[in-house]
Amino acid sequence: MNSHVDWSRLPQAAGLCSLDEAARTGLSVDACVSRMKRYHFVWHRLWRIFLARLTNEPVYEVKMVFSHHAYLSSENQNLVRNRITEMRHPPLGLDKVPDDHLEILMDEIESVPAIHGVISGVYSVVVPELIRAVEAHVTDSNPLADAPGIRLARIMLMDLENIKRCGDQLLAAFQLAINTDAQMPGWIANLRNCLNQARGICGQAAHPDPAPIAGRLTSKSQVIYNKSPRRDHRFPDPYNMGVHAEAYLYNESYSPVSKTLMMYFKRLREIDVPEMMASILIESPGRDAGYYRDMTRQLWDEARHAIMGEVGFHKLGIHWPDWVRVNFTWSLGLNEQLTPQERHAVLWFIEQGLMNKTGKRYEWEVARLSGDSLAALFQDYDWADEVLHARIGRDWYVKDFSSLEEASHYGSDCWSKVVSNWDQWAAEGLTQHQNWWPGLYNEFCRLHGIAPHPDESGFC
Repeated sequence: MNSHVDWSRLPQAAGLCSLDEAARTGLSVDACVSRMKRYHFVWHRLWRIFLARLTNEPVYEVKMVFSHHAYLSSENQNLVRNRITEMRHPPLGLDKVPDDHLEILMDEIESVPAIHGVISGVYSVVVPELIRAVEAHVTDSNPLADAPGIRLARIMLMDLENIKRCGDQLLAAFQLAINTDAQMPGWIANLRNCLNQARGICGQAAHPDPAPIAGRLTSKSQVIYNKSPRRDHRFPDPYNMGVHAEAYLYNESYSPVSKTLMMYFKRLREIDVPEMMASILIESPGRDAGYYRDMTRQLWDEARHAIMGEVGFHKLGIHWPDWVRVNFTWSLGLNEQLTPQERHAVLWFIEQGLMNKTGKRYEWEVARLSGDSLAALFQDYDWADEVLHARIGRDWYVKDFSSLEEASHYGSDCWSKVVSNWDQWAAEGLTQHQNWWPGLYNEFCRLHGIAPHPDESGFC
């Protein structure tokens, strides 16, 4: 026996808790699974709500938040699904509604017309209640017997606190719209009554008050999904196709410094990928759970890339809405002209081109040569993300074809079907395809004390 050990200070129960805490009775396996099925349902419906509103929502920041929160919802939904399978319950019937009142709650939020209604319903009603439900799970379950489940609950709480913090900012930003909407108080009260009748998300809250039975207000008719992309006032020329970024980037006569400026534009332009991918996910029911998880991760990566472009311009001191015209013609064309499978084919086909010598590695090398350490970092991660996306494409797109060659031909054929109405947009006065590059480049040179190069400034 080691006399140098203070036995009274050794961690009990592997450091999970004290022996007394481990000795208390907690939730049974069936009780845990019952609660987790309700969490799974709510996470799934949050995921769908975020994606269903993302494309047609004009406010850039809301698009980015919804992209992130859809990703977190997808990740937590899959964590819960996996935990359920560990507890003698196969992942069957997880698509079933665990409580009719929870279904009404989520249907009401998904179908409310105004975006401030979605924000209010999600972030002032559902998210706080989901936090309470998961906190109760940690309290009610045995810390030793359900150690894996409690670890999962704490992961969910970490993400939920992130979601709530961001949601509180959205609520503050949209508070005026919420306060002036005469229908909002009654609608929110109905949502809370849904939770009351469901005994909370966990199903174990106090017995319902004798309030009127919650009903359907905005969800009496079927929701029509709107996949037409919209942008806010910072995108005043969304049909503009006047600057061919790749033609500049691959021209060997232009400097890495100016090419990095163009790459920041390319990153910001990736806002159109979440707009398109959301439509694939919403319009592709019945797929494997892993498909939705991986595709939602890719969607969030593309949103991150857009934010990288925004941050790049911010670091350079450039207020990008004054100089850059970011179009939505790619997401518009794919969403309106192709089926979900065809959109996925185009996405995969384009990504294959990013793996060659003029793809992501090239952009990273240009960023390194420019001396812009932030650009090099962003391109490093952008490249890594695209390698992951190529794997996702192999797992969920290529597998449906007999060969890689067949998958590639199909993607090329689908891409060729997309028609960009360049001249028609100009004829209708939607855009004049302004060449905005000289203004951006000259402003960058002015801010950083660089003499503009005539060839670079004159790129058209």
